[in-house]
Order: sequence, then C-alpha cells, then structure tokens
Amino acid sequence: MFEEPEWAEEAPVATGLAPVASRPRPASVSQVKGSKHRQLLATLRALEAASLPHQPPGLPGSDSEEDVVERKKKRPKKASSTGASTEVEKKKKKKCQKQGPLGSDCEEKEVKKKKKCLRGVLSASDSAEEQKRKRKCQKQAHLSPAHLLDIDHQTGPKAWKSSATNDLSKSSPGSISANPSQTLSRKQWRNRQKNKRRHKNKFRPPQPPDQAPATAPAEETEMPPAPSPDHHEDRAGALRARMAQRLDGARFRYLNEQLYSGPSSAAQRLFQEDPEAFLLYHRGFQNQVKKWPLQPVDRIARDLRQRPASLVVADFGCGDCRLASSIRNPVHCFDLASLDPRVTVCDMAQVPLEDESVDVAVFCLSLMGTNIRDFLEEANRVLKQGGLLKVAEVSSRFEDVRTFLGAVTKLGFKIISKDLTNSHFFLFDFEKTGPPRVGPKAQLTGLKLQPCLYKRR
Repeated sequence: MFEEPEWAEEAPVATGLAPVASRPRPASVSQVKGSKHRQLLATLRALEAASLPHQPPGLPGSDSEEDVVERKKKRPKKASSTGASTEVEKKKKKKCQKQGPLGSDCEEKEVKKKKKCLRGVLSASDSAEEQKRKRKCQKQAHLSPAHLLDIDHQTGPKAWKSSATNDLSKSSPGSISANPSQTLSRKQWRNRQKNKRRHKNKFRPPQPPDQAPATAPAEETEMPPAPSPDHHEDRAGALRARMAQRLDGARFRYLNEQLYSGPSSAAQRLFQEDPEAFLLYHRGFQNQVKKWPLQPVDRIARDLRQRPASLVVADFGCGDCRLASSIRNPVHCFDLASLDPRVTVCDMAQVPLEDESVDVAVFCLSLMGTNIRDFLEEANRVLKQGGLLKVAEVSSRFEDVRTFLGAVTKLGFKIISKDLTNSHFFLFDFEKTGPPRVGPKAQLTGLKLQPCLYKRR
C-alpha cells in the first residue's frame, strides 16, 4: 500500500519565495489530504480495472486482425502495476511541494481531474448493460448481408470512412475505439472489400438451385438465360421452313428449264404424271413476278377494259385465270394443268375451239417451249379476220426484236403497236390479216427466243 509522505522531514527547496518549512501550512490541506488520498486510490483501482478497452464490434470496412496486432505493439504500454502508479503520484506531489503555496491549487486540480475520471468510470459501469445490448444489435447488423451489400455498393475510401464513423457514433459512449482512423488508398480499400466478400461467401450457407439470391454483387456478370425447349422448337421449325423453301426453289428452276427446253407436249406429260409439280411451278413463278414493278397481265386487262365487253377472248396459258377475273368479257382459259374450274386443260398448240371464233388471243408470258410457231398458227386459226393478238414476253428473251416481228408477220399478222419501255417485259399488238404466208416446212429463225432461266440466289 501507499505510504504517506513526510512533509516536515523534506528539506526546503531554494526558490524565489520563502522556505516552505518556515511558512505555516493551512489546516484545511492536512485534513482533506487523507480523504482525498483514499478517493484517488479508489479511482486508480477503477482505472486499472477499465484499463483494457472494450473492443467494439467489427465494423464493415474495419481493419484486419493483423493490423490491430501491429498497432497494439506500437502503442505505448500503460502502467499496470500499483507500484508504478504510486511512483507517478509521488512525483506529482513533489512538484506541487516545490511550487510552494501553489501546491494546494495543484492538488485541487488533480482532485478535479480524478473526479472527472471517476464519473466516466461510473457512467461506464452503469451503461454496461446498454453496451451489451448495443453490441448484440451491431453484431446482427454486421452479419446481415443487406448491411454488407449497402456498404459494398458504395465506392471509394470516403464511403468506408463515412460508414465507419456512423457506426462509431451509434456505439456506446463508454466504449473506446482500439483502431485509430486511417486513410486507405483506393487499391487498398478495394482489396479489403474483396477479401471480406470472399470470407462472407465462404461461410454462407448453400442455397437451393430454385431460389436465387435477392440481390447479386455488382461485380458478377449476368449469365444469359438457358434456352427453353420452345426456343429450340422454334429454331428447328424455322430451319425446316428455310430448307423447304430452298428445295421448292430448286424444283421450280428444274421445271422452268424443262418447259423452255422441250416442246409443249412433253411439258403436258410432265404435269400429268406429277400434278403437284404444276402447283409448285406456278407458286415459284408468282414469287418471281411479284418483284416486278408492273405485271403484264394487269397491263393487258387495262387495255381490254377500254374495248367493248362483247369481244370474246382466248387466254393461252392462263395460269390462275387472273385475266378472266379482271375483265367483263367472255374468256376461254387454256393451260397445261388446272388451278381453277374455268381452266381447260390442253396443249396450247391444239385448243378445242372452232375456226375464227374469238376476237382477241392473248399470250401473257406463255410462249414457252421449242414450238412457238405452232402456238401462233393456232391463234391465227381461232381468230376472226381483223382479230387482235396480244403478246407480252420477258425482254431478256429477245436477241433481235425486228427479226421476231418479221417472223410473226409471215404467219398472217400485222404489227399495230409495241411497248419496249418496261424494264422487265415487252408488249406487242398484232392484227390478223389472213392465213400464214409460208408453208409448214419454212424456217422462221426469228421465232427462236432465249429460254428464261432463273439463277440460284
């Protein structure tokens, strides 16, 4: 225990004032000395009990354990023994004695300081239960993933500092921070956050695959959704449709080549053996003609609407009877296969009509095959004297338009008008002047037109 210093036995110190022993000591100091000394002892004991600071709960973004250990090593050690504390007290009292009459003031200041420390210790002991409760709440908040995610979403060391100061302000007033404030570089702060996330994910309980987390970290990249079976079926259906379209295009090109490279009788046999072939060919033909700026059948229909509706029309190679549906005139429809009940299936070189029974004969993109002369002679047979022959054909088939017109005039026709302005087809109007002027064995080279073959695209 402490020994009371002998004030009278100490030698006076030479100062500018009178010796201490020669002056009379106030009675109040000697009386208060024993009671205050006991109070100081009690405060020292309480300070020793509270010398180890309470470690606050781990804050998000706080330093690691290694940093704490290093700072504790660097921190000056506190006096833990009672002997060291007594030596400090003796030194302070000696200083007060040397100061002479001002020593009482020094003692009073020391007493005030000790009283303040004692109040802090008492308040710390009173609020121990509140500290425990707040530590539990802080631990729960520290372990909650929402709290960690809120801090992770902040960027930069400033966010870490603000979150740390907010949590410190919420902690109890009696708790003392063991970690001094540090300024971290941006790289250090990011590395520390990554380590914390790894540690958190390491001890996170496994989740079932059907339950996805509510919020994902910002660094994780979103994975594309797995393709559903319906998506695979749609892709397979689109692939099948594309392959079927290519197959139909190949068959159309084959049929088109057969029609232009052989006589009409061979084409008739082809469609009789395969009825679906004509439907496929007609569908492909319509797809090609739709790309044209103007369809020739519409142009012919417009011209015929300007003539009397009583004129009888014969449509050679009618297809789907579009011309018959566009005009009011009576129309005889002929083709190699039937797509409409109004169609008469026959070879266009031999149609079931009487001689000189029609007023207008139409060949709209139907001068196919190698026997074009037979078609034009059959049209001359069924047309009345002065009847009208209308021909619309693809412009690329003509090598020399003049030779073609000369060959047609030798078969008993006279050119009335021609339209070569369209980029896709030519349109000619002829008038019947009489029977053909050449024999059946005469060669007409102008009637050999180029085949209209479609390229693969």
